[in-house]
Amino acid sequence: MPDKARDYFERYYAEKLWALIPAVYRHEDGIAANPGVLRAFVEILAEQAAILRRSHDRLWEDQFIELCDDWVVPYLGDLVATRLVSALNLRGRRVDVAKTIYYRRRKGTLRVLEELIGDIAGWEGVVVELFRRLGRTRHGLDPAPGKLAGRLTGALPGGWADLRRPHGAALAGSPFDEFHHTADMRRHRGVDGRYAIPKLAFYLYRLRVLRVEGVTPHARAGNLTFTFDPSGRDVPLYMPRNRAQDAGTLAGQPRDWDAWRQALEWELPAPMHCRVLGHAEYLIDEALVQQLVSAGLASAAADDLRTLRGVRFVSEARLRETLATLPQHAALLAPAVYASLLAGALVADCGKQALLPGAVLVEDAPGVAVPPVQTAAGNLRDWVANAAVERVVIDPERGRLLFAVGGPPAAGSSVTYHYAFSGEIGAGTYSRGRVESRTPSFTHQDGGAVPSAGLANDGVTQLEDSATYGPIGDKLQVRDLTLQAANQQRPYVRLESNWVLNTGAGNQESELLLDGLWLGAAGNFAVILRGDYERVTIRSCTFDPGGSDADGNVIPPVPLVIEANVEELVIEQSIMGPIRTHAGGDVARLVVEDSIVQSQVHGVAALALPAGEARMNRVTVFGEVDVHRLWASEALLVGRVDVTDTQAGCFRFSAAPRGSRLPRPYQSHWIAASGHLFTSRRFGQPGYAQLSEAAPPELLRGAENGSEIGAFSALLNPVKLDSLLAKVAEYSPFGLIPIVIPETQEEGHGH
Repeated sequence: MPDKARDYFERYYAEKLWALIPAVYRHEDGIAANPGVLRAFVEILAEQAAILRRSHDRLWEDQFIELCDDWVVPYLGDLVATRLVSALNLRGRRVDVAKTIYYRRRKGTLRVLEELIGDIAGWEGVVVELFRRLGRTRHGLDPAPGKLAGRLTGALPGGWADLRRPHGAALAGSPFDEFHHTADMRRHRGVDGRYAIPKLAFYLYRLRVLRVEGVTPHARAGNLTFTFDPSGRDVPLYMPRNRAQDAGTLAGQPRDWDAWRQALEWELPAPMHCRVLGHAEYLIDEALVQQLVSAGLASAAADDLRTLRGVRFVSEARLRETLATLPQHAALLAPAVYASLLAGALVADCGKQALLPGAVLVEDAPGVAVPPVQTAAGNLRDWVANAAVERVVIDPERGRLLFAVGGPPAAGSSVTYHYAFSGEIGAGTYSRGRVESRTPSFTHQDGGAVPSAGLANDGVTQLEDSATYGPIGDKLQVRDLTLQAANQQRPYVRLESNWVLNTGAGNQESELLLDGLWLGAAGNFAVILRGDYERVTIRSCTFDPGGSDADGNVIPPVPLVIEANVEELVIEQSIMGPIRTHAGGDVARLVVEDSIVQSQVHGVAALALPAGEARMNRVTVFGEVDVHRLWASEALLVGRVDVTDTQAGCFRFSAAPRGSRLPRPYQSHWIAASGHLFTSRRFGQPGYAQLSEAAPPELLRGAENGSEIGAFSALLNPVKLDSLLAKVAEYSPFGLIPIVIPETQEEGHGH
């Protein structure tokens, strides 16, 4: 419905009706004992007239599924006789109605089943008919074997495992598995009962992959080795979604719905493996030869190169070995010619061409990227790349980087990469449109120190990029301070001492807003609030909960220490370290929503507020909770909970360990503290705080709306999965059994 503040229909109709009333009555209304009664009655009528006008204006839009209001969707669904999915899945329901006829015309095809994953659930996925993965003897009616789409090796269909192919072993169990299996007639559970004639596998990629640009990599000693993650952690790099059939849409052209094929491995939002990033194939054609001749290649060398036209080389090593056998090999292997040859001969359908530099980019100097031909994939477990001849070696599975030749990069160089997480929680590069409505008084970019004078006591300070900042100065006269990251940026602020935010003696009922920041620390430092605050808001922030870096060194947590009198502390969509009061600090009301709070230190509570009340909605807490009063809904509290006043408050649709002292539980559950509930408890991993598939059903579907309990409850993943399976049953071939295999559920991927 249009915004009332923009259409002004209430004011328009109030004046129109008021003008229709005789002037004598309007005059009498102004001098009556209770003046304004008639005017108030007219304004009530005007409000109803405005509602009627808006409804009338929407009649035309309500005839189209793309523009109609939500209440109209079921009526349009009746027109096409579709089976509506859950009303909680509003997006999936609307897309289902819009494409019902499209689905029916293509019912039973892999194309429709794969599109259902994105349309109904909003995820990415691959559908595989598992009868094609059964080992059997080929016969004359089989089609001639060709290149297997999306696979980096070439086993024949129907064959058995070739143990000499390490790439094939790495693909086993994935949607691109090239091995063939004996039939397993058991019911599907984990890796059992997967391969059989009626099984239809849905490989789902549920994690959201986000691009982060201009990151200051964390440097190790010598400035030759780095981690992509600015905090120094090992964080796996991810590949962005890059489906070929989306190319026309991205270029502004109409999408060709008939140009469909199954995705290649590097087109899916999945972990980036060394074998994919390092997969390079080369093809020499006449255009490339002419290009090299124009650049100065001798005619004799060009004639030698022409003898290789049309030959596809499966690796750079094979190409180099072949060039070395030619009479003019010295000219062809000259550094300048060879680099141009590699760049021009690299084919489009290989991992290296698809991923560099779009998915991952390394700068040699500010604004100067290392070219793909000088970038290699490698195992940097020991931070060493043997026999590397390229400028840069990337270990995407650990998020490590080595400048192998040519010395360290120039100061100020940055990296660009993709990372994955379950939802929009914590500092991230997802859209935060509300920050654009605030005009900054101070801005900072390109990293470095943020002095006290660069923070507005009464205004907005904005960090413009995703670089590393620090140290940051204390503020001792906070009145209405806002420190925010620019939209779709993720700056890393590194504390080198305690960061103190004090309102001072003269400022009462001050306000503080932190939005979009990732706060880390070089030591045991905290964010300390002092003074008197009316409201403190922490939104879309990460207070690093701690962990270990790539060398095994401890990364200290960044606690929030409250030494102030805070009327209301609001934490939204954030990842927090320990939260506690100290030195007489007090929080009258704490509100935590869609957030994760973690304490990794034994004996240090994740949340300790001896006074006031705490309200938690859709929250996951790792560590003990000690509060005075508690209202909790869809909260997953892993550590022991101790609530002082159990006569007030409520604990509904939530879970806590046995032995906790809680107020009035309702539809809540006890959990085993030692159970395998999460994919990972390590901050920085893509599956951090994500409920494992092995978690009890009362946690996976224990929310009031049937979703999971915890920080990711609002994602409605169980509801979306049910909607997807309902549509799969409607449009899949008769007799096939769908099985769901989560592909981005793992904590990490080894070499």
